[in-house]
This record gives sequence, C-alpha cells and structure tokens, in this order.
Amino acid sequence: MIAAERPPVTKPNLAKRLAAWWRRSMPTRDSLEHNRFLKPVAHRVLAPELWRFTRRSVPRGVALGMVTGILFPVAQIVLSAILALPFRANIPTAAATTLITNPLTTPPLWILAYWLGQSLLRFDRQVPGQPIADTVAANSGWLHWLWAGALPATMLGLLVITMVFSVVGYALTALGWRLWIGHKWRHRHRQSDPLEG
Repeated sequence: MIAAERPPVTKPNLAKRLAAWWRRSMPTRDSLEHNRFLKPVAHRVLAPELWRFTRRSVPRGVALGMVTGILFPVAQIVLSAILALPFRANIPTAAATTLITNPLTTPPLWILAYWLGQSLLRFDRQVPGQPIADTVAANSGWLHWLWAGALPATMLGLLVITMVFSVVGYALTALGWRLWIGHKWRHRHRQSDPLEG
C-alpha cells in the first residue's frame, strides 16, 4: 500500500505573521469601548474621526507616534492615544508607529542620539555666547547633576532625532497617501474606459 504524499508545509512569511500578531495584540475600538478604565473618556477616545484613515489623520498619527515612541520609554501606545485627541490624529496609526522603538532599535537609536548630542554640544562651544551652555548654567542647582554627564547629549540628540523623524514621517506618509490615491484613481479610470491604454 502506497502512502499518500503529504502536501509540503508552508510557513507564513514574516509580514503575514507580523500582521496576524498585530491583529491579535492591538486593541480594537470594540475592546476599548468595553474597558472599564476608559469609561469616563470613552466618548472622546472612540470618536469615529479618530479611527478613520484619512489623508490628514494618518500623517498626523505617524508624526505623533514618532514623538511618543522615541521620547517616552513607557506607555507609548496609551500616550499616543491620549495625544491623538487634541491633534485629531488616527489612533491606530499613532499606536502602530510607536513600535519604531523596540528592543532591537532602541540601543542604536540612543547611541546615535548620544553621538548627535555630543556633536551639537561641541559645536555650541564654538558659537559666540554658547546658547545651550548658558541655558544650562542659568538652571544650576538641582538641574546641574542632570546636565553633568551623558544625559544632556543623549536628551538633545533624542529631541533632534524626534523632530527629524516626525517631520520626515509626516511628509513621507502624506506623499505616500497622495500617490496611493492617484494610483487608485488611474486604475479606476482604466477600468471604466477599456479603450484607453
């Protein structure tokens, strides 16, 4: 008796596994609606315009996710959801963008921030008046120990990286959104007019 051949087992690729993990892990609008801690602010957080993917809300969500993801080491998703309210940013996009910082990307990001901050502080010594150093000296006392070591360079570098990443993320997302909509319109036009082409 010949055994039937088994079909080859195919593992889903990395993108599909990440998408499945994302769907399982990220809170949905329905799960937030039934969360007892969000009851007082549920009507604000669950506003439909914060969950729609539009050409304005998605780039705002990307920029906001960059800011909370890089500058805040904890509670990034919660902070991005709270900050999405006044900025009318897309909550899922803001939450997803915070994942730019993770155990693999955070150490290189902090090393880059330290290097960039050191470069900027070194440049400050050559500028007449030393604006950064003068600001630090004016806040002597309890802030002195805070600015004494690598912390000032790292914080300055993180601020610069955050500004650059959020502006570039906003611009690339807005451009990508425009190109995607243009592609959809061209495709729809081709389908409606089969003689062109």
